[in-house]
Amino acid sequence: MTDPLFARDAYLRDCEAVVVEVRPQGLVLDRTVFYARGGGQPGDRGELRWAGGRAEVVDTVRLDGEIVHVTDERSGRPAPGTPVEAAIDWERRYRLMRAHTALHALSGLVFAEHGAKVTGGNINDDGTARMDFELERISQDFGREVEERLNARLAEDRPVHVRFVPRNDALADPDLIRTKVNLIPPSVDPIRVIEIEGIDKQADGGTHVRSTAEVGRVRVVKTESKGRANKRMRIALVDP
Repeated sequence: MTDPLFARDAYLRDCEAVVVEVRPQGLVLDRTVFYARGGGQPGDRGELRWAGGRAEVVDTVRLDGEIVHVTDERSGRPAPGTPVEAAIDWERRYRLMRAHTALHALSGLVFAEHGAKVTGGNINDDGTARMDFELERISQDFGREVEERLNARLAEDRPVHVRFVPRNDALADPDLIRTKVNLIPPSVDPIRVIEIEGIDKQADGGTHVRSTAEVGRVRVVKTESKGRANKRMRIALVDP
């Protein structure tokens, strides 16, 4: 299987790799900095370069357990065994990392204050994102109040840690599985855990910034009801 370098260091922008398989959808490498779409976070984009050619990567997905770099149909395809340089679209990735960490901080805050589990979430390329919570009702001022408290916590410059915890230990901690349904496949062991010191700790496979200060400020752009016990919050990064 592909060595997912991004899982250990989300700040790697490129790497050298070798093509191990050519599929109709794209290329499988022996190692990669490209994050494969999942958990509400989009797959990385970028390019692969090799002697005499290059391919634009328009998406990264998991197919049959493998990370596949989906290439533009007009791009070339190197043969298996070809050394390549894999480089992500860093500006886009960093924006997604900031939004993802913001969602985790939001999840931790709402869970601490309301005991609400997450029922869904999604991040967009432009840094907007949404998160759904198992909540019966919210007040008219809920979004404004959450925004104030969330930005106050982000401004504390809390470190964000990545840890790998044995599966049995992770599942024994009820706080690590913050979603309404446990979506972690039985084959995943150890489980990757993201901890924002003093704010949130949960199992997660996505990429994150190193501290909450890197997120900057966020704005709650909308709150809405998506059912009797399902409330949605939409947020956006506030860039200088």
